Amino acid sequence: MHLVQSMAYVNETPWHGLGQKLAPKQPLEVWAKAAGMDWRIESAEVRYVAAHDKALGSIHAFPEQKVLYRSDTKQALSVVSSRYQVVQPQEILEFYRDLTETSGFELETAGVLKEGRKIWALARTGQAATLKGKDQVKGYLLLATACDGTLATTAQHTSIRVVCNNTLQIALGDSAGAIKVQHRSQFDAQAVKRQLGIAISSWDAFMVRMKALSERKVSDAAAEKFLRRVLTYPTTNVADRDALAVNERAIKAVGQLYAGRGRGADLASASGTAWGLLNAVTEYVDHCRRARSDDHRRDAAWFGSGAVLKERAWDEALKLVL
Repeated sequence: MHLVQSMAYVNETPWHGLGQKLAPKQPLEVWAKAAGMDWRIESAEVRYVAAHDKALGSIHAFPEQKVLYRSDTKQALSVVSSRYQVVQPQEILEFYRDLTETSGFELETAGVLKEGRKIWALARTGQAATLKGKDQVKGYLLLATACDGTLATTAQHTSIRVVCNNTLQIALGDSAGAIKVQHRSQFDAQAVKRQLGIAISSWDAFMVRMKALSERKVSDAAAEKFLRRVLTYPTTNVADRDALAVNERAIKAVGQLYAGRGRGADLASASGTAWGLLNAVTEYVDHCRRARSDDHRRDAAWFGSGAVLKERAWDEALKLVL
C-alpha cells in the first residue's frame, strides 16, 4: 500500500518509482498540478445526530471542533479544534517562490501523502561538498505539513549523499536544523525563513563536520560501541520506564552495511571512518528498516522514529570527533 497519493519530481526517479516527471525549472503552477496539490483544505462545523426512541433524531452542532476536507473530492481529512490554523498545499509550494526565482534553489520533489493529510516539497539549495573518494553530498530544504495531528508545519535543512540517496537532517549547535510551527499558530513563511537562516554559513559548518567525520578512523571495538549506543529502543519494563534495550537485529544489519555491503561503504571517506558509521545507520533507516512499504519507511525516516534514530547517530558520531 502506497502512502503517496500523488507527486511530481525532476531529475532522478524517486524511491518508489512513482510520480510525474517534470522538466527542470517549471513554474510553481505546473508543480501544483503535477504534484496533485492544486486544491484547498476547507472546513465545516462538526454536527451530530442525537437519536430519539423510534425517531430519526435531531441534528446538533459542536462548535468546539471542525472537519477539514478537500475542496476537490470533498473527502474528509480530519477533525480538529476550532482554533486549528490550516496550512494550504499552495502555501507549501509558495514558500519556495522567491528561493527558486532569485536564490538558486530548485524544487526536486513535491507531493501528497495519506490522501491529503500530509503534504511536502523538497528543494535543492545548490550547496554541495565532495569528500575524499568523490563522495558527494548536496544540500536541500524540506518543508512539510499535516492536518491529521501527526506533524507540525516543519521546515528543515537536509543533506542527501548522492551515492546512496541517504538523507540526514542538518543539526548545528543549539539549533536542531528544523523550525516547527504548531497548528495553533499562523504559519509565517518569511519568519520561518529568517529563523532557518537560509545562508551559506549553516552549510559551511555542516561541511566542516562531515569532513572531520570522514577523516576520523574508528576501530572495530569503537564501532561496536557506537552501534550499541545508537540502536536502542524503549523496553516494556513497567518498573523502569527509561530502560533501553539493544536492537541486535539492527546492529547486525547496520554492521554489515558499514563493513562493505552499504552503497559507498568502500569509498575512502567512509571505509573504517565515523562518516561511514553514520551513513550505515542512515542507509538502514532510509532503505532497509522494516516497514509496511517504501512510503511508510520514508515517512518515518523524514518525520518519525527513523528521523529520531538518525539524529541520535549524528550526535554520537560527533562525539567521536569533538
